Amino acid sequence: MKKNLITLLFVFTVINIFGQAPTTDLIVNDKVVHKVIKPITKVPLDEASILIYDYDGTLFSFDLESESIVWTVKATDAFTEMCANAITLQDGVIYVPFINGEIFAIDNQTGAIFWKSRLGNVTDQIILKDQAPVINNGKLYITAKNPNNNIYALDIKNGSLIWNYKLDAGDSHTPVLVFDNKVFTQSANSFYSFEANTGKLVYQKTFEEPITGKPVTDGENVFVANEKDVVYALSPNKPDILWEFKLAENQHTIKERIFCKDNKVYFAAQGPEVSSIYAVDSKTGTQIWKRDFIGDNIDYILEESDNIWGYTHKARLFQLDITNGEIAFEVKLTTKPISNLEFADDDSLFYYSDAALIQFEFKSKDENEVYLRTSIKDDVYSAYVKKIR
Repeated sequence: MKKNLITLLFVFTVINIFGQAPTTDLIVNDKVVHKVIKPITKVPLDEASILIYDYDGTLFSFDLESESIVWTVKATDAFTEMCANAITLQDGVIYVPFINGEIFAIDNQTGAIFWKSRLGNVTDQIILKDQAPVINNGKLYITAKNPNNNIYALDIKNGSLIWNYKLDAGDSHTPVLVFDNKVFTQSANSFYSFEANTGKLVYQKTFEEPITGKPVTDGENVFVANEKDVVYALSPNKPDILWEFKLAENQHTIKERIFCKDNKVYFAAQGPEVSSIYAVDSKTGTQIWKRDFIGDNIDYILEESDNIWGYTHKARLFQLDITNGEIAFEVKLTTKPISNLEFADDDSLFYYSDAALIQFEFKSKDENEVYLRTSIKDDVYSAYVKKIR
């Protein structure tokens, strides 16, 4: 009788997870619950639309020509309304993680769901935060925070578990890096290298300070930053530190503001008085140039067409020449970005503010409201936008 009662409670829990009774294609284990709704297939791109992962946790497709919402998808049972993550688009399929531990594969044209997965067992309250699904060789890699603190490899065809590994702590703040048939991630004071196909641990390197930077590569080595003031160059095959770069005094917190291009590492550090963007030789750790921003912190950077673009906490949009760090373009925005920058064409870019989707035109410097929210939250964390192309 006790066994039957446990089974019944388990079934009710699974129904709550996905909002419907389980069918023959719902598969459960102690690490991942996944349900295939229809076979995944390559989908043509709806190139008239832009994806908006709103700061309340809703994902929708917005048609830029008709200025209307095409479809909307939300998590099944989100315990809080928050975006907190990024999305990945591959072969017309959108892979989106929700803060409650769910991951969906979605048709970019219709919003129809191919499969749903829920990380952790049915009693866990898994948190996915500051993650972007990293897809490589048919696998989707992602890490979860407390109480689960696992790294997962899922099959992109159906969302099923391929492998997982329990990390030392739940402080996984950044997307993973896949390089050289290995997966790299951080967790508190540890940095890990795994075999991408099997999840076998290649090495675990322990540091004095927590590692909070996003791992990046120049195609030969791996680079990551701690939460204070040091950037490390590491071997992908063994836990050797090849060089260290120390930030200027009173600077810290690189996190996701780091990338590699043409044998150089570029990163942005924050500070109470001066924040800076650095260019460093990836082979030697030698500084090439540094661009200071006085009295303002750098919130976001990316590389676009051999330029560095970004914005500051005080809503200064800027463009730097990647070769020397000289400012090529700068403007004080009237709407403050809370998302990534998404380039539409040579004439404009998109970003999301706390009130609207903005299309910024370079020549006129106009901030055009493309989509205006009907309500505004007080506790805005982040949002994400992606032009379908």
